[in-house]
Amino acid sequence: MAAAKKGELVSRPPKKAEYEIRFATSDARKGWQDLVATIRNSMTDTWDFLTQTPLSTTPTNYRLKGDLGIISRGGKTFERWQHKPTMKGTARVWYYVEGRTVFLEQVHTSHPNETK
Repeated sequence: MAAAKKGELVSRPPKKAEYEIRFATSDARKGWQDLVATIRNSMTDTWDFLTQTPLSTTPTNYRLKGDLGIISRGGKTFERWQHKPTMKGTARVWYYVEGRTVFLEQVHTSHPNETK
């Protein structure tokens, strides 16, 4: 283990019952950082939701339909979900779940054209 640097951010450890969140793409990482910079409180709520109940259907969290509803990664097929960080905003987080890991596949700062 590398030595810690002064000021290094301490990651929140997940509880045993929680899901882990990982980026599936570098674009998702950039989108996530952009949303955290603009709607931090909502993204904190998004983090909590995705680590606790990512497979729950709610008005702001649901499976995508049709061709958008399926994603293939590493020879496996997964259901693609969409989460809206805010009820009235246009940002969207697309993700899939494998085991106890939520993979952020696309993070849109505005409504994606594919679902308009």
